[in-house]
Amino acid sequence: MTKVVTADRHYDSEHLLGKFVDESHYDVLYEEDVDFYAPPPMGEENSEKNIIFKFRKNWFTQEEQDKAYEGLREAAVETQNRGTAAGPKAGQLGNRQWVTEYQFEIMDYFLKPSSNLFGADPIQEIMDKYGDDRSSAASQRGQVWSSNKTRDEGFQFDEWVEELRKMPQDDAKAEAKRVMKDLVCSTTYANSVFSGIAGYFDRYPRIPYGRPTSFTEKFPKQFEKGFPFLQHLARGFEQLLPERYAKQMAACDKLDSKFIVPGTPFTTVTVNKTFRTAAHRDAGDLNEGFSNLTVVSNNGRYTGGYLVFPEYRCAVNIRPGDLLLVNNHEGIHGNTEMVAEEGAERISFVCYFREKMLELGSWDYEMTRKQFVEDRRLNKEHPLQRPLWNGVSEGMWDKQEWYDYLKDRLGEDVLAKHHPDAVKSSLEAFF
Repeated sequence: MTKVVTADRHYDSEHLLGKFVDESHYDVLYEEDVDFYAPPPMGEENSEKNIIFKFRKNWFTQEEQDKAYEGLREAAVETQNRGTAAGPKAGQLGNRQWVTEYQFEIMDYFLKPSSNLFGADPIQEIMDKYGDDRSSAASQRGQVWSSNKTRDEGFQFDEWVEELRKMPQDDAKAEAKRVMKDLVCSTTYANSVFSGIAGYFDRYPRIPYGRPTSFTEKFPKQFEKGFPFLQHLARGFEQLLPERYAKQMAACDKLDSKFIVPGTPFTTVTVNKTFRTAAHRDAGDLNEGFSNLTVVSNNGRYTGGYLVFPEYRCAVNIRPGDLLLVNNHEGIHGNTEMVAEEGAERISFVCYFREKMLELGSWDYEMTRKQFVEDRRLNKEHPLQRPLWNGVSEGMWDKQEWYDYLKDRLGEDVLAKHHPDAVKSSLEAFF
């Protein structure tokens, strides 16, 4: 039997954006079938308007999961392009701890000690400045502690600080230099995670045409292995949220079918590999539609990774084979820490319809835009040619060069459809 829950209130959680969430950010963990609703507007009942998530256990067969794992796993590549979701540069980078801004500031003081005219303790002032945020005071310096050396020394930062406070100034300075040199890695890092996209994507300035993602273009047969899984997911979407599903299918009907994952209402699948997301909202999916979250694994030997909704003080333990339909562009969400055995992987799929795809023309039109950019890039005689030019220039889609190219390849009817002003100006010039 499916549990139905209506939240009694909404908790302001904006301060958590970009930070990792944990068990302190939820009161209830759901591990059974549940429909969860936000407080409905005054005088209204629960509906698809205020649904936050619908969770169903064991939705997929093992065969579907295995094929999806095999087919989609490699779309997740190492990237530093996940913004807020990748989390702060505090806590851990893999098995290494970030050096926080609080720790840097303490060490900077010992390296360049200064006296205080009013007799206050500078170290205590730094401690008071950061308060309870010492361990999460993200630094932009991007350095980590050497895990092997700190472990071998049994190094504990807070204990070390107390020891230095008792030392003569020159001795404390020398010790701070040693720690910076020996225990803090000189290499700088960013929050890299394993995440990528399969399916199709809309235009943006550097790549101004709709297209299959790099993974889908390079490995179409591999991508197809995930279709049975994604199609079963789509059937769950239709069954559990028919109104949202219908609106998303209506959007699909406006788009060339070649930009849609066959048999689904999805254009795009974000693939995350053992990626603990910080608190964030998703962006880019169809506002009237819904996102669909699933998890597969090679062996399931991991713990944690609960999806937390801090605004409603609840979390979901989504395991391989489960289905979660989630309003993730409006609600803040993030994962708790994951602990995986050696070799274990947790692959999550977020399936959705990218709203900006509705700005695209037909498949042939977008592929012609792509070829136009590539031909410009390779044309050594092009007046805009320069080293490392990508073929893109400001205002290029409103120039005669593009109009002529499009007309030559797809005909005047296509030119008139997408650029009616170009045809109008040509007729006026003729007369």
